[in-house]
Amino acid sequence: MKKKIFFLVYLASFLLLPVLGQNAKTHKHSAKQNNPTKRFGLFEVDNPLEISLRFDMTTYLKKKPTEDYLDAVITFHLSKTDSINGNIRLRTRGAFRNNYCDFAPIELNFKKVNFGYSDLDSISKIKLVPECSSNIENANYVLREYLIYKLFNVLTDISFRVRLLTINYIDTEKKRKPVKQSGFFIEPVEMLTARTNSVLINSKTLTQKSIIPKEMDRLAIFNYMIGNYDWSLPGQHNVKVIKPLIVDTLQLGIAIPYDFDWAGLVDAAYAVPADNVGTKSVRERIFLGICRSREVYLKDLEQFLEKKEEFQKVINEFPYLNPRAKKDMIWYLDSFFNQCIGKKEILNIFLSNCKNF
Repeated sequence: MKKKIFFLVYLASFLLLPVLGQNAKTHKHSAKQNNPTKRFGLFEVDNPLEISLRFDMTTYLKKKPTEDYLDAVITFHLSKTDSINGNIRLRTRGAFRNNYCDFAPIELNFKKVNFGYSDLDSISKIKLVPECSSNIENANYVLREYLIYKLFNVLTDISFRVRLLTINYIDTEKKRKPVKQSGFFIEPVEMLTARTNSVLINSKTLTQKSIIPKEMDRLAIFNYMIGNYDWSLPGQHNVKVIKPLIVDTLQLGIAIPYDFDWAGLVDAAYAVPADNVGTKSVRERIFLGICRSREVYLKDLEQFLEKKEEFQKVINEFPYLNPRAKKDMIWYLDSFFNQCIGKKEILNIFLSNCKNF
């Protein structure tokens, strides 16, 4: 009898072994998904990331709340069969585009969300740049602005990284049809400062003299090259300032530009210069840099001339922008490099328009 009971227990444990093994394997996969050291690599690759945002689209489109958040659910589509979700909040941001565009720029709040990836879970808030409205031209504008960030990345790693997105907007109230657009995430400044071993400087009283000279010149010339006058150091308008965590007796910072939709290189139909700017089109370049000597400007320009082919490569090898828009972007950049031929024309522009602080 005892032998019979022992045999039955042994047989049952043998039959249950595959099931127990399967459960153990599933649990191991789940633990791996929630491993806090696992990285998503949000800004480490260039391929488009598909996301879905489920929220009250009517309130977003009509009221465009800048203070109160809307509840939302974000889905990161990792593949056709795999995705991760998170309950987040969102609100609109910005000034002009918030009032003018159907789809205003968005701030996503990831606080208290556990995605299971260390870099995603470290994000508190992140900026999303959508298409202004759903049509081909506005799709081109957002792709052109995305490429401007990539162009500045060519010049320096101390710059905002971006991630191209395919966005599915889904109305939780079921009053509107789903909308599919292009857009991009901008690297949160906290991630940038951690990556560059620096701290954010929030002072609104800084001038161009507060910035490391070669860094300031690079920003000013870059904005001139892309036809962007919509920036300033005082008030940190479309500029963030960081300070490297190294011994520096001068205590100077690094200025990093962002928000390029008003640039001539984007050439958005809604971008019209203000009356006090003195130009008829954003395609007309304005130099807003600090005054330097001819020798300093010549040295500054060398790094742009050295990167000309790389700039062109960024645009020409980008598969999501139509050929006509690419051709226009290359032509506009070439008009800057043509000014650099012989150096005399561009030096005269810089010296006659630079700012004395």
